Amino acid sequence: MRARPVQSMEPTASLATVAADAGVSVATVSRIVNGKNGRASAETVARVEEVIARLGYRPNPVGRALKRRASRVVAMLSPNLDNPAMAAIAVSTEAALRDAGYVMILCDTHDRAELQDDYLRAMRGQYVAGYVMVGALRSRGLEEAIGRGDPMVFVARHNPLGGGAYVGIDNRAAGADAADFLLAQGIDRPAVLMAAQNASSTAERAEGFIARLVARGVPDEAIRRASVPGLSHVEVGYAAASSLVREGDWPRGLFCVSDMIAYGAYRLACESGVRVPQDCMLVGVDGNAINAWIAPWLTSIRVPYENFGRHVVDQLRSLWGGAATAEIRVPHGSLTS
Repeated sequence: MRARPVQSMEPTASLATVAADAGVSVATVSRIVNGKNGRASAETVARVEEVIARLGYRPNPVGRALKRRASRVVAMLSPNLDNPAMAAIAVSTEAALRDAGYVMILCDTHDRAELQDDYLRAMRGQYVAGYVMVGALRSRGLEEAIGRGDPMVFVARHNPLGGGAYVGIDNRAAGADAADFLLAQGIDRPAVLMAAQNASSTAERAEGFIARLVARGVPDEAIRRASVPGLSHVEVGYAAASSLVREGDWPRGLFCVSDMIAYGAYRLACESGVRVPQDCMLVGVDGNAINAWIAPWLTSIRVPYENFGRHVVDQLRSLWGGAATAEIRVPHGSLTS
């Protein structure tokens, strides 16, 4: 069920509005609002208070809490928490925030822009100190939050509006490593499975994979690709593999831009009597902890999600301190099976 939209908490008048009406500076209004009247005359104080009452100005508790760093709550907005990778990022970040003295609120956006905006409004109403945006989507609410200067760290997927603090791996390099691995196995015509709604992270993995194959002499037109719409990567993997093999034989090697896509492709391989990895080697990205239990057939590039949390906290502290935004690229691991 869609979350009920939260009404705006913005005041009808601002400090600047009051200052202009009263003919004083914003700093003077701020001091009077906060009870620091020593530097203002009694006439000025009375005039400002009259304007405040007439315009219905009330201090913005969100802005005051953030300015004073009074809030010890950080909101994480993440898509599809049934994905082990998303859950691993949440676990890592919650632990790092707790060690730093903060409490984390976790919201599942289900990769829906309108739900992301509902949560952004709701969390602003809770006076959160900052936001951890995992897999953020372009939306009106995100534009407004960035425009206000709300502290935000983007994780795994870059800010869709560009710029901003970021924590994640070098996804193109991960894709290139997958290409090198498959070529080293003597598989000279590997294929790639993608999602039609590719996020920047998974799209970059596919781009890195294809670019490396081409750089190593594989003709671009010889690289088979398949993508289908959908938000569930397991379903995408199954449907994309089905599309791929309808147009030709199973490839000897198949790069899946996430482990979940590989799970879906493996299901189709089993149904088709294709042995993995003997007939078709599957390579994924994530290195989910459950692979050793349910997917010993999968070779995967391990993403060290357990290290993301401390980098997220470092980025938040930099933002709270007024530092310029930066990107932190966490080194990915080698391929494991």
